[in-house]
Amino acid sequence: MKLSDLKAGTPAILTEITVDHADAQFNRRLLEMGFDIGVDVEVLHKAAFGDPLAVRVGGVVIAIRRADAAAVQVSPDTQGLVRAAE
Repeated sequence: MKLSDLKAGTPAILTEITVDHADAQFNRRLLEMGFDIGVDVEVLHKAAFGDPLAVRVGGVVIAIRRADAAAVQVSPDTQGLVRAAE
């Protein structure tokens, strides 16, 4: 499922970053912000019109556009494996 579609407050694990076009700069920017395969993520808040999203990535809170969040694939943590942010 896409990070942009994740319900606020639902912990998840980042599984893949998908980009329709080969945009190395976009991928590098996400990696620099902490988006990496296997990292814990959670949507904390969605703005009234959908942009931006406040997302916890690991232990850091980041604002990200909905269009960018749509390129991030996550798996909801239904078994409680995601550890709480410290």
